[in-house]
Amino acid sequence: MARGGGLVLHVHRNLELLLALLLRLVGRNVRVVWTRHSVGAPGWWTAALARRADARIVLSEEGARTLGLSSVVVPHGVDVRVFRPPEDRAAAWAALGVGGERGLAVVGRIRPRKGQGDAVEALARTLPEAPAWRAVLVGEARGGDKAWLAGLLARAGAAVSAVGEQRDVGRWYQGATVLLQPSHEESFSLVLAEAMASGCCVVAARLPHYAAFLEEGRTGFTYPVGDLARLADVLAPLLREPVLAEAVGRAAVDAARTLFPLENEVAALERVYRSLP
Repeated sequence: MARGGGLVLHVHRNLELLLALLLRLVGRNVRVVWTRHSVGAPGWWTAALARRADARIVLSEEGARTLGLSSVVVPHGVDVRVFRPPEDRAAAWAALGVGGERGLAVVGRIRPRKGQGDAVEALARTLPEAPAWRAVLVGEARGGDKAWLAGLLARAGAAVSAVGEQRDVGRWYQGATVLLQPSHEESFSLVLAEAMASGCCVVAARLPHYAAFLEEGRTGFTYPVGDLARLADVLAPLLREPVLAEAVGRAAVDAARTLFPLENEVAALERVYRSLP
């Protein structure tokens, strides 16, 4: 800016957007790009700020529809050099030190709308029949959610444990045979993409945009959001016949490399930046 050049400020949170808009008032040739990471109708404050951005990015068609403002859909990309299948999944699971011969993981911030409660209830029905399996909740619980998590674990039994937030989440994808994504809402779900790229068999709540990512029965499985009986029905044969889960995981790797290459996200963002007046 000091040399008279332009500047693109790409922000993600409301307060960042507000700051960027203020900088645009005093800066020279400043453009503001905002990415929205949620779905549903925006509040008046978010909508008022968003209207003033030079470009708006959403992560899915569902996000574009619920935002209600002109926007560009740019899904997340995954670095397949980082998120990739392990050479030996059984050894990768054993290295995590949580017991069992095979693993199921639920990855994400621990809170009710992320669906860990649904996961634990369904696992309580299915894990007793699959003694070789263990399940882990990977993620942070904050504030009152800590007590909620403690209650979940008390009902879950010894086969389910919480390992907290993990700096190297890729190790958990590589160890897990099944990745359960029970969220009640997501604008995209980077967890889903990373898990597929890592060769996990994904079982996910059927959010509107997941049909574009998962081919039912071939690269993953879905169930109606919050339907515990159906979730248990999907999990039971995978726990009983892990070779089925392994085959779906292998197909998911190829799908992820086609659907979520990081290079596509980078190129799409560059097009947005270059299109700004």
